[in-house]
Amino acid sequence: MAMSDAGLVARQIITKAVVAKGSRMSQAVHQIATPHVPTSILGCWVINHTFTSQKVGDEVEVNGSYDIDVWYSYDDNTKTEVAKETVQYVERIPLIDQDSEVIGGAFEVRTRATEAPNAIEAKVQGGGARVVVEKAFSTEIIGETKLCVYVAPKCDDDDFDDKDEELYDVEDEIIIEDLK
Repeated sequence: MAMSDAGLVARQIITKAVVAKGSRMSQAVHQIATPHVPTSILGCWVINHTFTSQKVGDEVEVNGSYDIDVWYSYDDNTKTEVAKETVQYVERIPLIDQDSEVIGGAFEVRTRATEAPNAIEAKVQGGGARVVVEKAFSTEIIGETKLCVYVAPKCDDDDFDDKDEELYDVEDEIIIEDLK
């Protein structure tokens, strides 16, 4: 431990922290087969989205699936039906802001869909339906790292006087009153 001019001592703390992060927005085009040639698309939904993620090199790989339901009319708009298809996907999210001081190789990957898969366009094409789906992800890698902090050489209860405690009590009262 090194002593600075102010009498502070440097210490290293090992803690878990975000050691890398990334995000990605993407679009995918899907051709949905329909039992009948559609006249028009009446609606389109993307449902049942599930995914898992893992760190692969300098990226996070997201493996997932969702169902696309296309409601369409056929036979010159006299009948309707819903075509359903489950779509599998793999999305790669590049990692940025990677910490070079990571300790060990154990990581926790936290990925969330910041924009759930959503049909942004659905139209009749090629005897079926052409659907454009948009989705977005954000990911963080949690790992152990070192922090360097400076600490006072001595910290006693005497370092905090009654004025400080009164100040904290007043702030707490203000916060409590604001919440009512």
